[in-house]
Amino acid sequence: MSETPPPPPKDPMKGFRGVLSGTLIMEAITVALALPVVNKLGGGITSATGWTVIGIAVALLVLCGLLKHVWAVPVVLVLQVALIAMAFVLPAIAIIGVLFLAAFVWFLYLRREVARRMAAGTLPSQQQSSSQQQQR
Repeated sequence: MSETPPPPPKDPMKGFRGVLSGTLIMEAITVALALPVVNKLGGGITSATGWTVIGIAVALLVLCGLLKHVWAVPVVLVLQVALIAMAFVLPAIAIIGVLFLAAFVWFLYLRREVARRMAAGTLPSQQQSSSQQQQR
């Protein structure tokens, strides 16, 4: 009777794009929900501010499907800076940018830490359990 090979080790980086994508969708919804604020305080939806907010919300949604590319994460960060730059016109929109920029910086820090631990071989998924060691 042949033994089945052990399953391949789990790749913790595989879910990173999913986390970023989910966060981008939440941010796009939040930015879109800020449109009434833009309408009331920013000169209306037909103004340059209104179209900028709509454009950023659409760009965030489009980036969800493009996260597999290397250039996508820097573009996400640039969009956060664009939202923050709106502080002179609409501080409420800038606050959204600050909050989500903090979230993305934290995600990137976590990704770097996981990559560092993977390289060192210290992730729990990289350790053999005591039952596997006893079988050998």
